[in-house]
Amino acid sequence: MKTRYLYCLLLCLLFSVTSRSGANEATFENKGFPIAPCDSLNNQEVLIVYLSRTKNTKAVAEIIHRQVGGDLVGLELENPYPAHYQTTVDQVAEENKTGYLPPLKTKIDNIGKYDFIFVGFPTWGMQLPPPIKSFLKQYDLAGKTIVPFNTNAGYGVGSSFDTIKQLCSESKILEGFTTKAGKERDGILFVISGEKEKQLTVQLAQWLEKLGFTK
Repeated sequence: MKTRYLYCLLLCLLFSVTSRSGANEATFENKGFPIAPCDSLNNQEVLIVYLSRTKNTKAVAEIIHRQVGGDLVGLELENPYPAHYQTTVDQVAEENKTGYLPPLKTKIDNIGKYDFIFVGFPTWGMQLPPPIKSFLKQYDLAGKTIVPFNTNAGYGVGSSFDTIKQLCSESKILEGFTTKAGKERDGILFVISGEKEKQLTVQLAQWLEKLGFTK
């Protein structure tokens, strides 16, 4: 009995250390958005949509998918961005300046059936990436519950969550999640694996529980 007690105690301590070790890299961003409890996802349809260039946002989306279920969709463009980092930075800056919305190759024919739509994206130029603006403007999301999540290079979400609130004025926007990931500018690309993935799994579970999601 003593051995079992000590084993359980060690597991609890290990879980506690793992949960805190990455706490400074992941935060819940309220920014005045309403937090509506969701007693259960039973009989609720969930869509998880994400944009990912270096696969970090994709990794976060997959963790969320494992925890809440639903349909998982990665957004693709009709004309993908260049592989060269600075060329893409310049193109995105011009798109933000002119308001250009790049057309999406990905089509979601039955979006009306979804109750909750998780929207994941990296921070680009401290703004919401143009392809995500394309998605939010292309579909009628009135009455839907939008749940944003974000990866960034250490500078936070910028204006991206506020832009979602503006573009989805007839939707309910829940508290978002953001975490530090890679720095493509510095050649640091995919980082959400191994211990980082384990830490994020715990942090995302805490965020989802705070929002009231249960599978």
